Amino acid sequence: MSHQNDFPEGFLWGAATASFQIEGATTADGRGRSIWDTFAETPGKVLGGDTGDPADDHYHRYAEDVALMRRLNLGAYRFSIAWPRILPEGSGTVNQAGLDFYNRLVDTLLEAGIQPWATLYHWDLPQPLEDAGGWPARDTAYRFRDYAQVVAESLGDRVVNWMTINEPWCSAFLGYHNGHHAPGHHDDAAALAAAHHLLLGHGLAADAIRSTGHPSRVGLAHNQAVIRPHGPSAADARSARRADGVRNRIFTDPLLKGVYPADVLEDLASISDFSFIADKDLSITSTPLDFLGVNYYSPEFVAASAKGLDPALVSGEGGAWLGADPEEVHVSQGLPVTHMGWEIDPTGMYDVLLRLAGESGGIDLYVTENGCAFEDTVTEDGRVHDTDRLDYYEGHLRAAKEAIHAGVPLRGYFAWSLLDNFEWAWGYSRRFGIVHVDYDTQVRTVKDSGDWYSRLAATGRFPER
Repeated sequence: MSHQNDFPEGFLWGAATASFQIEGATTADGRGRSIWDTFAETPGKVLGGDTGDPADDHYHRYAEDVALMRRLNLGAYRFSIAWPRILPEGSGTVNQAGLDFYNRLVDTLLEAGIQPWATLYHWDLPQPLEDAGGWPARDTAYRFRDYAQVVAESLGDRVVNWMTINEPWCSAFLGYHNGHHAPGHHDDAAALAAAHHLLLGHGLAADAIRSTGHPSRVGLAHNQAVIRPHGPSAADARSARRADGVRNRIFTDPLLKGVYPADVLEDLASISDFSFIADKDLSITSTPLDFLGVNYYSPEFVAASAKGLDPALVSGEGGAWLGADPEEVHVSQGLPVTHMGWEIDPTGMYDVLLRLAGESGGIDLYVTENGCAFEDTVTEDGRVHDTDRLDYYEGHLRAAKEAIHAGVPLRGYFAWSLLDNFEWAWGYSRRFGIVHVDYDTQVRTVKDSGDWYSRLAATGRFPER
């Protein structure tokens, strides 16, 4: 093996989590209710009736978890802050006990030599704000700005790296279009308004963070998708363009260019007149980014119609994405899949990074989520031999290395996830962690993938297997 590092000097190695997925303690110390508390308590919404309590009980076990991070040689930890812990009503009175928790977490990370990377919004909107209209309501973007200001004033003397919003596509379209995520609505016009107000909230929050005067770098985590036409036909290419518009460009163009794509506005004209876009909004959404977070898991292939296709390969029902024609479908390529049913194709990672490097004008990129769920078991030797996950990580990190060699300014990588956790509508049935969690005992066990990743993080070189 070469003695040269596979990754550049100073490349940042981290792992990521989200508040609702790991913290538990959903009623502790004045925390208010979120849309995910409500959604999880609604029969039939979450597999097995699972809720966010106790999750990984990270709220009480954070010191143990930071010690694990140090053992894994992590240089950074990406966590999210629970808005309902800070402002139980979504606005108004600040809950100091909630801020105190994140102050303790940040101090513990810094004592361990680990950079705190904070995400302000990973989907747990305070329920009172949803009751007042949620993200489809413009006011929510301004309440988000106020929340960002409170958090940045409290933590900004120690937290430099901020992500405002995690995956606005999920919040807008899974939450308000197909209802798979909280708050579980089915209103396409509302979903488009939510998408815009999430981006508006991002820009307002970025300004609020910077206004504190603390040194800061501000970005957001965007789940850019690789959309490929299933076949060579012009119809499939047209479907791929449409899907790319509502999956990617409806977010990246307002963020990076200060415009909405004309073809997307035309494609969606029957759903919305986009009158929710006010003067100067797009100058706010395109507030300059210090970096862009990239979340990538799996590519997507689309076809104009299921006609002539093997029915076993058609994975999406008609109208599979917002604004889709009823005939348009997602199509499997017959590749190996994770426990989520997501196809494994590291070339998508390379494509995503190259595309965003070109579109974002050379700003720093970080992979802020990448990982996979598999059915893990603790064997008799007390270990978790998750070879499939290890293969996934190595394949995708080799694609990231190729992207760096092609000139992509990729500065770091965060594995998703540090811990097995509450996987949204799948409850506790899907395990993404590089650390196994026994939900009955809360015992943490580092998986083989975690040991491998820790060696990579320590050396910058792919370890022997």
